[in-house]
Amino acid sequence: MKPLKTNGLVVTIQGTSLLKAIGGFLLFLFMIFSISGALTSLKPEYRISSSSVNTAATNLTGEMLYHFLGWENHAFLEAMPEDSFPPRFANVVFKLSTNVNLDDPRSLLGRELPFFSLYDSKILVAGEGTDYTNMPIESSPPLEVLKAEQEAALQNTEGLDSNEENSQSGTPPMTTGDKKAVYVYFSHNRESFLPYLKGVNDPNAASHSQINVTKIGDKLKAELESRGIGTTVDKTDIQGALNKKGWSYAQSYEASREVVQAAASTDRDLTYFIDIHRDSRRKEDTTKEINGKTYAKLAFVIGAEHQNYEKNLKFANELHKRLEDKYKGLSRGIIQLQGERTNGKFNQDLSENAILIEFGGVDNTFEELDRSAEALAEIFSEYYWQAEEVNSTIGGESEKK
Repeated sequence: MKPLKTNGLVVTIQGTSLLKAIGGFLLFLFMIFSISGALTSLKPEYRISSSSVNTAATNLTGEMLYHFLGWENHAFLEAMPEDSFPPRFANVVFKLSTNVNLDDPRSLLGRELPFFSLYDSKILVAGEGTDYTNMPIESSPPLEVLKAEQEAALQNTEGLDSNEENSQSGTPPMTTGDKKAVYVYFSHNRESFLPYLKGVNDPNAASHSQINVTKIGDKLKAELESRGIGTTVDKTDIQGALNKKGWSYAQSYEASREVVQAAASTDRDLTYFIDIHRDSRRKEDTTKEINGKTYAKLAFVIGAEHQNYEKNLKFANELHKRLEDKYKGLSRGIIQLQGERTNGKFNQDLSENAILIEFGGVDNTFEELDRSAEALAEIFSEYYWQAEEVNSTIGGESEKK
């Protein structure tokens, strides 16, 4: 038999394949333009943004990734603990597509209730009694309260000026000498406390230019320096700066950022940066009794939208663990803030050792606040000198090499 001539058939098949390829490419372009047009025509609040991608990525934990890989290569599952169970695919898809976490009702309510998402922070490390019902609240004072000429009269202020002097005496075994290693500042410098404001009962109105969180800085400085750690307390009136510039209260961190940057560029020895605040919650959430004495609880706040996030978190976690060892229940834990309705940085991108600490709440007294400042100075000094010893050892070994 003679072989069939197939040249024409081959040419026809090749032509058909080419047409299909071109058609598929055109269909792909049409879909891309259609999807892009649909996304850009949506209202801004429904569009996909970088924050949406970040939220989705955050929801995919390392454990979930191991399980996903384990579906294809079972060797990955050998690394998982026995009590680890694979995620339900439907639950994962639901969470990623809706941003609703059934374990956290705030993820749903935040979209439905006005301003509810302002409290959409995350507990990274929960201290004793800390949950999503009593997390720190940062409230903005009414406009009339922000004016210095409308300040409340003071009360119960006898002896406050000498509180910072009651630190441990004696010469510390180690000292930084003339070097200032710690920089303490106050982005909300007029946050005050109700026991000292005559006739004021509203937590949002607890503000004063004289009796405020800056006094905590004085006590912390005295305690740190009594342990040999040089400390600078910057009492720049950030609220006064906002008033002069016509800026809103929400721009406090922008104003304090200028102050911190100036200090860091002037003094290269500054290593640790602590922004001291006061929570707006009431006494039952912000007070702890230890060995018969009451303390103002401490909460560590970390911004997650910068490159130093993990190092700042490590620093805060060290302080939290040391407080738990010596002053059980004094730390409320570590809170993470990020998203469109919060600062997300809190100037912590300026240093690997920067933290924001909430000292007590509106009902705490300076006796309680001073005890907490002393406790913090004690565990911080232990952490600081241990880190210095490690750095000195590493430095010495490097010189030998």
